[in-house]
Amino acid sequence: MKKRLLFVFCLFGALYIQAQTEAELKAEQAPKKDSIAAIQGRVDALQAQIDALPGWKTGAFGTIGMNLSNFSNWYAQGFPNNSSGNIGITVNAFANLKEDKFFWRNAANVNFNWVKLDDKDNPDDDDSFRAATDVFNISSLYGRKLSEKFAISALAEFRTTVLNNFNDPGYLDVGVGGTWTPIPDLVVVIHPLNYNFVFSSADDIFESSAGAKIVADYTKKLGAVNFKSNLSMFQSYKSSDLSNWTWINSFAYTLWKGIGVGLDFGLRSNKQEALNYSVNTLGNTGETFSSVDNELQTYWLFGLSYAL
Repeated sequence: MKKRLLFVFCLFGALYIQAQTEAELKAEQAPKKDSIAAIQGRVDALQAQIDALPGWKTGAFGTIGMNLSNFSNWYAQGFPNNSSGNIGITVNAFANLKEDKFFWRNAANVNFNWVKLDDKDNPDDDDSFRAATDVFNISSLYGRKLSEKFAISALAEFRTTVLNNFNDPGYLDVGVGGTWTPIPDLVVVIHPLNYNFVFSSADDIFESSAGAKIVADYTKKLGAVNFKSNLSMFQSYKSSDLSNWTWINSFAYTLWKGIGVGLDFGLRSNKQEALNYSVNTLGNTGETFSSVDNELQTYWLFGLSYAL
């Protein structure tokens, strides 16, 4: 009995000492956290001053997502013997020149994804990786400053696919207008004089036209976080059926030596692409702009990221 009481007494004593030690360590940790936050604030302020200096600023970050699997005699599923895979890559890069009287901003966004499902019991199926997501966007914006926040500008933007049908369709926007930079990380482009060149073998569906171009781009690097959001819109003066918009968002959080986790997702609306898919892929030859279901196009990719 005495041994039991002694054991219980020692146990409570150990727990009390541990709790006391933990409380002391937490009390010691609190001011150090405040010091780290203060240091980070000063570092961020210095970085903002560096970003405001004239000259070239370049950078890039991207995401890699990969999933590979292999099954043998896994009878609970429809293909008990199969190998499958999904590989995705995104890259966001920029090269920006800032001077007192003008700026030149260049950006690129690439997103490629390949998938495969090899049914080993079917010798006639496709066992190769096939392109699934295929996005390629580059843009170049030149502006002559009228004030610190407003400039007369010219923009060239090219969008297409690469893996399957390069430049079929492809879109080239060329136009002039104004650029507004309310804060250093946000650029808003409004070009009422713009021509949307469309390149495609399906000339009966895709058509070039004049219209207004609107672009909003927000790019931010804050400590270990890289974030980019780009909205690109074209409003055709000829017909709303020829209008389109694309919104791409990229987020990367660095954990160690440039390596971290990343998330990319994109949205798009393009009635010409919807009609082309319905007519030339699904074989709905009687489909028209007025009858086609222009559903929202989406994609997303989550995986490892790397920042340069």
